[in-house]
Amino acid sequence: MLKDKLVSPLDSRYSNKIDEINYLFSESYLNKTRLLVELNWLLYLCKKLPNNFKKLSIVNQKLINGIIDNFNQNDAKQIKKIEKKTNHDVKAIEYFIRSKFAAIKSLSPYSKYIHFGLTSEDVNSTSYALIFNEAKTIYIKNLQHLQKQLYTRAKQWKNKPILARTHGQPASPSTFGKELKVFSHRLQNEIRIFKSIEIYGKFSGTTGNFHTLSLISTTKNWSAFINSFGRTIGLQINPITTQIDSHDSIASFAHSMVRINNILIDFNRDIWTYISNDLFKLKINKNEVGSSTMPHKVNPIDFENSEGNLQLANSLLVFLADKLQKSRLQRDLSDSTVLRNVGTAISYSFLGIKSSAKGLSKLHINNQKALEELNNNWQVLSEAIQIVMKLEGIDDAYEYIKDFTRGSEMDKESYKQLVNNLPISLKSKNKLLALTPQNYIGQANLL
Repeated sequence: MLKDKLVSPLDSRYSNKIDEINYLFSESYLNKTRLLVELNWLLYLCKKLPNNFKKLSIVNQKLINGIIDNFNQNDAKQIKKIEKKTNHDVKAIEYFIRSKFAAIKSLSPYSKYIHFGLTSEDVNSTSYALIFNEAKTIYIKNLQHLQKQLYTRAKQWKNKPILARTHGQPASPSTFGKELKVFSHRLQNEIRIFKSIEIYGKFSGTTGNFHTLSLISTTKNWSAFINSFGRTIGLQINPITTQIDSHDSIASFAHSMVRINNILIDFNRDIWTYISNDLFKLKINKNEVGSSTMPHKVNPIDFENSEGNLQLANSLLVFLADKLQKSRLQRDLSDSTVLRNVGTAISYSFLGIKSSAKGLSKLHINNQKALEELNNNWQVLSEAIQIVMKLEGIDDAYEYIKDFTRGSEMDKESYKQLVNNLPISLKSKNKLLALTPQNYIGQANLL
């Protein structure tokens, strides 16, 4: 009997494609981050509140930082073993740290400060926020790489004309470069928005009112004290919360990622269509197989895989954003199990980016097909004809040209014949006769 228990393809089929980011969402990494928060809090208390907490020597500070820095897989297993008894993940972290302190004589007096004044959500919220921000950095790096790929190809192909299509029908020509620049520009705009999103943590006690810290002092500005702690671990703290953070910043993160994914889905579908119409060719890898029975096939699988994975990611991201912003009264626990799945949504998005980038690297233009399409559709110059006629003062130019061109095909000769018979000046006729579907691209090459 097979004993492979990996359910998600992210953990099997696709694991090597996302190993740059997927480790961040493992249980082990979450526990390591929780450990970091707990111990940094203890260090902060002992430094900032010397009247209430015993001062730590430099040696003891190094020992505590060593527990963080040397966290390994055996430590992660030990925490899970403790959790089986406690049935509480954050409490397992506390007991694990206690066991570490107990083994070091100089640290044992500080055990009473572990998890001081915290609710488990303080630790979880800040840990998830730190992980989100780490993932964001890696995600943006790869997204920017794809955006730059698009920009480079756009520049490379800026003078390569292509028949545009609106509603699937032949329309005023463009260039391959300008059409890719559209996606590069859209991504650039959304990357700017995404980079500006800061994931907040929550660190204000059981219902967000600093109850336990107020027992130390009722006059101290504990909100400012906590904000300062947040800065030590590189995090913004939400000052007004219930027991949990509102997750509004996570919703913003998810919604921006959905928009990025939609841009890429749009890109994938356009490229797929261009490939289907033979306007793009794919570089052939002699070792790959396109079909189990049709040897001739070279399939656009990277763009198809990207589209499917991005759609899957979006279904999760939309749900996460919708769900996480809502919690009954001061909190319910339904957000906890949902948050454990954020890595799935982000990893599928990451996989989609990688697949699009891979597919883009295989593309090359089928110049012969592109020129053939343009030469078979001279009727797209009807827009230019009616505009020139209007410039000469002919009021019903659109209607005049519509009767000649709508639903009809036109070649070079019939186009010339139409222009030569127009009631316009010789100068305007010469302007129109100089046009071809290949050069009627407006400022596409400049854009």
